[in-house]
Amino acid sequence: MVTQEQVLESLKNCYDPEIPLSIVDLGLVYEVRVDGASVYVKMTLSSPGCPLHGTISQSVKQEVEKLDEVERAEVEVVWQPPWTPDRMSPEARRKLGWGGK
Repeated sequence: MVTQEQVLESLKNCYDPEIPLSIVDLGLVYEVRVDGASVYVKMTLSSPGCPLHGTISQSVKQEVEKLDEVERAEVEVVWQPPWTPDRMSPEARRKLGWGGK
């Protein structure tokens, strides 16, 4: 069975087109749930008005479904809680030059 860690690792291949960082490093992924061969991903976007909403969620679905043991992926985009830069990984903050070495 695929693990949450494997799913998160695969999602590091999905990028927000406006910010050159993965959706994982940006803190856009709120939840990953694995149920056998099905995976549920709950995520948000950095802006509710993002015109690439459909493109990004489709990219997430396709990336998860590339995993050998996954037959179906469901992606839910939510707006609560709202995303803030505080959710970014230390690596993302460093790459953007925000606070730290």
